[in-house]
Parts: sequence; C-alpha cells; structure tokens
Amino acid sequence: MITEDMFRMLKSEFARVVAEHGLADEPISITARPLTPNEAIGNPEDSDYPILKGKERMMEAVFLKAKGQAFTDMCGNWSGKLADILRMDLTNNFRRALFISSLNAVMRHLGITERTVHCKNEGPVRCSEECLEMMTRGFPPSSRILLIGYQPRMAEQLSKRFTVSIVDMDKDNIGMQVFGTTIHGPEMTEQSIKNADVLLVTGTTFVNGTMGQFLGREIPTIFYGITSAGVANLLGLRRHCPFGL
Repeated sequence: MITEDMFRMLKSEFARVVAEHGLADEPISITARPLTPNEAIGNPEDSDYPILKGKERMMEAVFLKAKGQAFTDMCGNWSGKLADILRMDLTNNFRRALFISSLNAVMRHLGITERTVHCKNEGPVRCSEECLEMMTRGFPPSSRILLIGYQPRMAEQLSKRFTVSIVDMDKDNIGMQVFGTTIHGPEMTEQSIKNADVLLVTGTTFVNGTMGQFLGREIPTIFYGITSAGVANLLGLRRHCPFGL
C-alpha cells in the first residue's frame, strides 16, 4: 500500500469516528509534548532501548484526560483543536507524531482503543517474553521472523527459538551483530521480507512514513507497541502490546 493512500484512509476513518461521536465542532483542545526517557519508560534494568540512548523521544497527546503516545525522532510542543489535527498535512515526522499520538488519545477517550501509554520499568522485558510465547503458539519453530525496528529485548527473546533478521533505520545500529544476527539498513527491507515468514513491525513506521511497505502483504504481519494503537483499531491490523497502560 502506498503511504499517502494509507494516511488518506486513516484520516478519513478518524474523521468518521469523530463525526459519529459528535466531536467535530466541539472546542476540544489537544496538547502534545515530548516526554523525558524516565517519564516514557521508567527505569528498566537494561539501557540499550532507543529512547534511553537519545535516538527517539515520546510524544504525548492529552485529550479530555485521556493520553495517547507515539515514538518519534522529531519532537516539539503543540496545542490546538481536534479539527486542526484532522486538517493537518502529514508531511514530516513531527506532524505525523502529533496526528498519531492525538489519534491514540481520542480513541482511548472513546473507549475504542486500549494500551495507549508505554509500559514502564520491567514492562519491556515482560512484553518480549509474552511476544516469544505468542510467536511460539502461532508459528512453527522453523519460521523466519523479520523484526522491523531494533527492539533489543524482542530480538533477544525471539532468537532463542526462531531465526530472526532485523532491519533498522538507526545508522549506529546498522552492521551490529546482535543475538546471532546482523542488523541491516532500510535498503534491505524488500529482500528481507522475501526471506521472512512473519513480519513483526514497530508502530514507529506509522510516524516515519515507512508503513506502506508492510501493509497489504500476504505474509503474516504483527505491529507492536503503543504507537500503533489507534491505527490498528481503525485499519483492522494485528497488534502486540500486552502491557501498555
């Protein structure tokens, strides 16, 4: 699916939900701000998560006390109305992070979406252990799993039972040997998909504009994390985020 088509579809679905609940003309304010690493993920035992290394930050939108978050590499403060978000041209990672975090907050407020706030402390480890159990239940041990976005605990756990390959956009990660595999750059995405049986895709792809590469595929695809919360509900995507708040 072409990224621009996906965002048009997503904005149309979001506008439909807003209209159905009579929110379009309400003077509802949405504020978003970048969270510190401690606010976003707490104090996990391991220190190799991207947000703790300063590679990503968490954008948080607050909509009538409901919170929605999204990972992004372009943070800033913003406030306005829901109508402004729906009219916004999603031309860069900052605007897409505003849109996705706001979508998550609104969907959480309406009770349509759950787990829109990142788990903390030991949560990422428990999430990765649950991910391994989910994959073990659903796929044979011969399955080749492609992890889009280097999530260290997921890579560590999945490599215990499956053949895992990794594609990441962080130049500092590309070429690293981790848990028996090499992290490849985004130019290897298509080839890596051809060699995989299952895709496990970070929700950050909805912010950085690369999600079009992973939608509409015949291969089983699972999006993970809080960034994908509202999108997964609106587009009917499979999502893994068992310990989000």
